[in-house]
Amino acid sequence: MTTQPPPWTRADVAARLPDDNARAWFGEALAEAARVVTTPQAPPVPDVAHRRWELCFAAAGRYCGQDAAHAVRALLLLEVRAGTQTLTRLYRQGSAAERRAVLHALPALVDGPHATHLVDDALRTHDTRLIAAAVGPYAAAHLDPHAWRHAVLKCLFTGVPLTAVAGLARRAAGDAELARMLTAYAAERTAAGREIPRDLRNALTLTGVQTEEP
Repeated sequence: MTTQPPPWTRADVAARLPDDNARAWFGEALAEAARVVTTPQAPPVPDVAHRRWELCFAAAGRYCGQDAAHAVRALLLLEVRAGTQTLTRLYRQGSAAERRAVLHALPALVDGPHATHLVDDALRTHDTRLIAAAVGPYAAAHLDPHAWRHAVLKCLFTGVPLTAVAGLARRAAGDAELARMLTAYAAERTAAGREIPRDLRNALTLTGVQTEEP
């Protein structure tokens, strides 16, 4: 499995920015990120340039507006070619919005399951926007079956629409264990006098496994 192209280009993001000041800041931030790639870091003292772009990453909402900040942060990560260690640090120290940007950038930056620990962490939260970001294409490609099934259930538990789950139809097809888990969850809701979500029924249908009608 190779990395995937990013969903936005520089021109796409620039067009979404609110004004010329934001576009100028965006250009400077990308230049700072590019400088990291072309300027070797001299150990053991970190080059200031290798941290300046991270300040831009954190400040994107202030300079570009919250609506565009997500795409700005993702492009900064791509420009600097952030590796798993950098992505993990930014995720750990970041706000919820910064963590979402890291999660959305994973398919374009990490080839292989080396960053699934970030997905696992997001799925342990109750932040529905973070959970939705966690179940994107990277999770579809790299979560093992057990973790992926529980990610689907976590979406149902927290009300995250299953449309957020990338590759749902492909991975659910023929998954008898997922069908069993969904049926058990439906039975629990029925016993508690609670409605069975349409998403649950749809996911059960996608498995193609014959079960008792929930």
